[in-house]
Amino acid sequence: MELWDIYDSNKQKTGRTMKRNDWCLKDGEYHLTVLGVIARPDGKFLITKRIMTKNWAPGWWEVSGGAAIAGETSKEAVMREVLEETGLDVSNAEGGYLFSYKRENPGEGDNYFVDIYRFIMDFKESDLHLQEAETAGYQLATADEIAALANQGIFLHYDSIKKAFQL
Repeated sequence: MELWDIYDSNKQKTGRTMKRNDWCLKDGEYHLTVLGVIARPDGKFLITKRIMTKNWAPGWWEVSGGAAIAGETSKEAVMREVLEETGLDVSNAEGGYLFSYKRENPGEGDNYFVDIYRFIMDFKESDLHLQEAETAGYQLATADEIAALANQGIFLHYDSIKKAFQL
């Protein structure tokens, strides 16, 4: 059973945990998620397509990410998520933490902080090993191509993270 730390409104751990996807958070309580934007030196970004069996936003494009597991730091979580979903080890990549935002869903029990990271690294497509349970393909896309997907309404979190695509 995967557990997530519960944070207060100041992004401090409360010492309590919740079960994964057990939307029990009270207003003013949050869990932590992370997103890892992977950029190549040629200015292209790695984006992945969500599998069609996802409950939320099937077939949409996104960057790697997910929830931090209890006891994990934000950076540990983003490095794990990127490795699990893409096969890329970003531990020696340039870049790192960029910014955070907070999402509140009053009465739904699902409030969260999102820490955004950007890693710049040169990699070949043969270095990619996509997590088949999560992804249905990938693209190496320019910032303009990502914006076009967002304009079609099929790129997750774009309005919240678009500044991460500015190199």
